[in-house]
Amino acid sequence: MRRIDALWIGFGVFIAGGLVYGSLQATGVDSATAGIWSQAVLVGGLVLWLLTYVLRAVTGRMTYHQQRRDYEEAVLQKRLESLTPEELAQLQAEIEQEQQSVSHPE
Repeated sequence: MRRIDALWIGFGVFIAGGLVYGSLQATGVDSATAGIWSQAVLVGGLVLWLLTYVLRAVTGRMTYHQQRRDYEEAVLQKRLESLTPEELAQLQAEIEQEQQSVSHPE
């Protein structure tokens, strides 16, 4: 996220708080109660956003995790492509040997 995006989000939250406050006052709620309820709505929204963030962090569905997986796959693919046919055959033989030792332990 760019800095300007964060500023726009902050500005949007500020405007949303003002709209909630103004709409509550327009419906006849006194200013103190409207202030309390507008704060409650904004804090509730913040808590919900925080919960979604924690859920994404715990499940590993964040942008950083996906970028890291993509990078690791690209590096492994590039290494695989740079192997000579002899090295590739040797690697394949080693993998098959490991699979046999795992499936048939002595």
